[in-house]
Amino acid sequence: MTHLKVGQIAPDFILPSHLGKDVKLSDYRGKNVVIAFFPLAWTPI
Repeated sequence: MTHLKVGQIAPDFILPSHLGKDVKLSDYRGKNVVIAFFPLAWTPI
């Protein structure tokens, strides 16, 4: 597990969106990003 410190740049990663497309963190560089995980919720965000 990787722990980030405040102000440290997050590593790039790709996740599937609820629209069926892949979303790459680096595509949002310079913008505010909020990532929410709801394990076992089985509902789209």
